[in-house]
Amino acid sequence: MKTIKFLLLIALFAFAGPAWGQSQAAPEPHVDLIVIDGTINPAVDDFIRESIGRAKTNGARALMIQLDTPGGLVDSTRTIVKEMLAAPVPIIVYVAPSGARAGSAGVFITLAAHVAAMAQATNIGAAHPVAGTGEEVKGAMGEKIVNDMAAFSEAIAQRRGRNAEWAIEAVRKSVSITATEALKKNVIDIIAKDVNDLLAQAHGREVDLNGQKHELSLMNARIVQHEMSLKQKVLNSIAHPNIAYLLMMAGILGLYMEFSHPGTIFPGVTGAICLLLSFASLQLLPLNYTGLALMFLGVALLIAEAFLPSFGVLGIGGIISLAFGSLLLFDTPTSDFAVDRSIVFTAVATLGIFVFAISYLVVRSQTAAPTLGMEGLIGKIGEARSKLSPDGKVFVHGEYWNAQGDGEIESGDRVKVVGYDGMRLKVIRLSEGHTKS
Repeated sequence: MKTIKFLLLIALFAFAGPAWGQSQAAPEPHVDLIVIDGTINPAVDDFIRESIGRAKTNGARALMIQLDTPGGLVDSTRTIVKEMLAAPVPIIVYVAPSGARAGSAGVFITLAAHVAAMAQATNIGAAHPVAGTGEEVKGAMGEKIVNDMAAFSEAIAQRRGRNAEWAIEAVRKSVSITATEALKKNVIDIIAKDVNDLLAQAHGREVDLNGQKHELSLMNARIVQHEMSLKQKVLNSIAHPNIAYLLMMAGILGLYMEFSHPGTIFPGVTGAICLLLSFASLQLLPLNYTGLALMFLGVALLIAEAFLPSFGVLGIGGIISLAFGSLLLFDTPTSDFAVDRSIVFTAVATLGIFVFAISYLVVRSQTAAPTLGMEGLIGKIGEARSKLSPDGKVFVHGEYWNAQGDGEIESGDRVKVVGYDGMRLKVIRLSEGHTKS
């Protein structure tokens, strides 16, 4: 009897074990969510690439990118699009919340998604490339850039079965449309009020996943949101021309204060940190080395103004060089990654005023009459406290001094210090008369 019970127990475990293991191994269906709110840069590129790999590893049904961007770097955009087109998991791009936009670089990222969606009161478009200062790129170079970006958008739209004609117009004519228009023109697939509504509408859709048909199974999928790492957040914060420029100017100003006033320490430490952060930011951005060289030349001229009597010539030249260098510092085909002109003019003017103020104080201190030591007594008026014939005692500046007079000077006469010999003053008798003590 015991043997039969033992055999039945073994059989029970044999049948129940695989079923129990399968129930434990079956993961809860979920969708990974990341939020991109800001310009497209290398930090965002790294975040999206990392998120695609994580979604594949943890078995996510899809990766959803909630997007709100004015645009960004072309190189980063191209890399992101390539990663999305070759992604091993379905990617849903959702332009949200209401009021958000997919501008410039955002157009290409939205078009590259397996499922493109927008919230109400959002817009997409305006992907025409412009110069870093905001003007249209003229001539053959401008035409070349526009043709290249138009072909890029057309290829993405054709790959995902979307409106290629509109994709070209978004680049060539900088057109921008609302979510409702985008749905009518087959630019996007869905208009959704929120993430859950989007998942419900996308459920059951068939997408092309690396050449194979894949049906989305998103019903009741749990949303798992992932944030940028600390490194990515820092790089994303500083990877903008305005931030990089302000950090550089703060660093230059801090180091200048330290060099002009050695020993203050705090400005030097702060300036060094700001300058290093600006260099880290510059590594992420398309730098124009001519602009950088002009900035360094401008700083050198401003520093020289503080120590050389150029009567403002070096200082004015430094400000002009710094301004031109600031405007040329970044070489990008989009105005979203240019230093704002108001920031440039404010920063250059502030630095120029500060340097000129320091220069004025330095020159003033060098040309001012001495007020300390023996030289500080020259020109002072005192009183003879004994007869000087020619040596005696005088009372000057609240102190008694040995003095040598120019001729005989009676006790009580008012005297003026005209020089010194060692610790002995040389004085002359004032012509106004004398007062007896």
